[in-house]
This record gives sequence, structure tokens and C-alpha cells, in this order.
Amino acid sequence: MATLAAVLLLVAASNAAALAKAVEYHSFVATPLSPHAYTAPAADTDEDLFGGSLAVAEEGAATAAASAVHFRVVHRDAFAANATPAELLKHRLQRDRRRAARISKAAAAGGANAANGTRSSGGVAAPVVSGLVQGSGEYFTKIGVGTPATPALMVLDTGSDVVWLQCAPCRRCYDQSGPVFDPRRSSSYGAVDCAAPLCRRLDSGGCDLRRRACLYQVAYGDGSVTAGDFATETLTFAGGARVARVALGCGHDNEGLFVAAAGLLGLGRGSLSFPDPDLAPLRPELLLLPRRPHVLVLVQRRVGLLLLHRHLRPGSVASASFTPMVRNPRMETFYYVQLVGISVGGARVPGVAESDLRLDPSTGRGGVIVDSGTSVTRLARPSYSALRDAFRAAAAGSASPRRVLLFDTCYDLGGRKVVKVPTVSMHFAGGAEASLPPENYLIPVDSRGTFCFAFAGTDGGVSIIGNIQQQGFRVVFDGDGQRVGFAPKGC
Repeated sequence: MATLAAVLLLVAASNAAALAKAVEYHSFVATPLSPHAYTAPAADTDEDLFGGSLAVAEEGAATAAASAVHFRVVHRDAFAANATPAELLKHRLQRDRRRAARISKAAAAGGANAANGTRSSGGVAAPVVSGLVQGSGEYFTKIGVGTPATPALMVLDTGSDVVWLQCAPCRRCYDQSGPVFDPRRSSSYGAVDCAAPLCRRLDSGGCDLRRRACLYQVAYGDGSVTAGDFATETLTFAGGARVARVALGCGHDNEGLFVAAAGLLGLGRGSLSFPDPDLAPLRPELLLLPRRPHVLVLVQRRVGLLLLHRHLRPGSVASASFTPMVRNPRMETFYYVQLVGISVGGARVPGVAESDLRLDPSTGRGGVIVDSGTSVTRLARPSYSALRDAFRAAAAGSASPRRVLLFDTCYDLGGRKVVKVPTVSMHFAGGAEASLPPENYLIPVDSRGTFCFAFAGTDGGVSIIGNIQQQGFRVVFDGDGQRVGFAPKGC
């Protein structure tokens, strides 16, 4: 391994002159995972982590008055307790596999909607935190629910639509961080009638005839399920912005992998999503995903930000390059884009074929989605194989990568501080480009210095751009313009 480490990601001596002219490289600081278990300080898992309390005074708070709302977002690893980074990575990849399988299964079936949820007028913003040890979803945010506001830690998910949270009285609830929301103590809670148009939007709805109350149920591919009353409620966001009559599921029966989080904030494109334009004139404007902590000291205050805005402000993301959103009539939830190619070392990879990545609207199969809840980018098998082979050739010359966990291209960088790695860029229809920093495609997987190429192949019919590749970018979902943009160095 010492010999391999000496040549890894460096051009072989016999080919140095030729390759130096053709291949573009980044300098990459190789920081392995810490071998030590991490225990998050209590203060950093609540108010400090999210930048202050959301339980603002009710008097004088303008309901849905702001044109935008902000979410502070945090990665779920920030809530880890007594687990090493390598263990957290293993759990993350297990969740990732289940999520990717669920998305692929829906695509193969012709696109049943993944989940449903809803919301109302105004503009909203909150901090975003990633969620690793806490079941489904990778990023979390904290909002206030009801009047007076009850703080709730929510999973953020651009790949599902229904907004829901656990509610008292609980017939069956999992352990969550913070108090369970009790609708009986909220003056703004409103049950949805069985005959209401909002109730008919649910994929899996029902009716309690005695109460004339609309019922919801959402089941996820990993076996998790939530069910209860469908209602409207006021939500409070960072800075005190409040949004009235948000449609949400008040779950009295919940089980599965949503450990710690109170519920889920669906941010997809479906008809019950929080930013749905028919229910509220808010759109996801930009999503900044903070980097996951790879070392013992978490960079917790490099939180991301999700901003929902009525309209994209001119100049607010001047550095972003945009590509048109692609509509899948059989799968409305996901944000589809057209990936037309990938470059390695400054040269387009011939085998990454646009035809392998194109959506077939007649069947709902194929295509590429941008998903905050999937970690590892998965590409149609032929395109992934071509990308992997091009990276191997440019990275190591005669070096032989090995398989670790999900990844089939991993290198031993033990003992090396700075190495050169080939550049990787993703190209989209309309000329948009995302030039990835090396940390977004070469990630540490252990404390010994093993780093893996953070892409994978899929035969599931849909390719997924995951959140590892999105980290540090402003990913702009412009609903008015029906486009997605990528702005580098967003956070």
C-alpha cells in the first residue's frame, strides 16, 4: 500500500509530461475521518445550533407578511452520540441505499408520487441541519408549530410532498427531540373537512365519518409510516416570520426511521408540497447544504440556509448558471434536470451519453433528479462506468483502486497531506455547469486515509444528483422560471 500511496493521484513518472498538458487538477487536502466517537454538546443540538429560539412573541408578529422565509439547516450528524464518523458513514450509506431503491421503484412503476403535503401564503426562511443518526432524511430544520409556537425539529426533503409531524395524543409514536405537538393547545389549529378540496388531494386519504375529519396516511419505502388527521396550522420560521393555514398531517400513529425528528417538511414539486404555487405563492429559491463533519470537531456553525421566496429576486444569485426544469408527468414530486455530460480533468467523458440520462415522458423512466435526501450521486450504469474509468485513468495512471462499502473506486492516501486530483464538472442543458470542489467527489471513509470516489451506478431507471455533490453550492429552484441553478461557494 505504501507504493500505491506514493503514486496515487499523481501522474506516473513515465506519463507526467504528456498528461500534465491535458489534465486539469485540484489540490486536495486529504483529511481522514477521526477514529474517536463524537458526543454532541447539549447546547449545540438546540438553540445554539439553529441560531436562536423560534418561539417568538405572538403579539406583533406579522402572519405571512414577509416575502421570504428562511430555514437554518443542519446535517443529522450534528446530533450524533457516541458514534465514530466511520460508523455514521456506514449508517448514512444504508439509508442512502434504501432511499435510492424507493425512488427507483417508483420510477420503474411509472411514477407513483412519493408523498404529499401542503402550505399557504407568505415567504419563509429557516436554518438547515443534516440528519444522519435520526432515521430518514439527511438535513433538519427547526420551526415553530401552532399558536403559541411549539418548537419542532423537521426533516427537509425535496423528494417528498406531505408536511407532517407527530401529534398528541399519541397512539403510537417514536422518540423525538423536544415536545410532541398538542393541537388541543393551539388556537390556530384547524381540522380539514372530508369534503374539502384539500382532502381530495391526498393520495392515501380517508374520512372519519363521526367527526367529518379528513385522514391522511403516508408510507415510505423503508417501511416507515405516519397516519392521523389532516389539518391546517400556523408555522413560525427563523426571524419570526409566520405562515398561516399550512396544510399538514397531524400524526397520531407513527413508526419507522424518523428517530429524533418531529416530522417531515416536504419540499417537492407535488400538489401538497409546502411551496406548492396553488396553495401558496412561495417557491424554493435556494438550498445551501452545509458540509458534513468529517473530523472530530464538527463545523456545526457552517449551517446551510433554505430560502423560500415569492419570486426570485434579480441579482440574488447572479453567479448561478441555470438549466431548465424537466417535467415528468408520471412523477410530479421530483425536480428533474437534463444532464448532458460530465468532464474529468477538463475533458468531456465520451461514454457519459445524454441518451442514457434522458427522461422518457411517455413511461416516466430515466432522467436525472436533484435530491437533497440522497447522499451519493447515482448515474445510469453505462454513464457511471465511463465516468469512473475516466477518473481512474486521470487520477492514478498505473495505480489500482479498490472497493470499500458502496464504492468501487477507493484509494489509500494514508500519510499524504496534499495530493492532486482530476477536476470533475457536471454539464446541463442550457449551458449550466457545476464545477465540483474535490471534497464533493473524493470523500474519507475511515481513519486510516482511505478516500472514495463518491459516485455509484444504478440500474433503477432514474439517476440522482445527491447532496454530497450539492454541498457548498447554492442550488436554486426557481419555480417561476421553471429552472434549477447552481451557484458555487454558496456557504
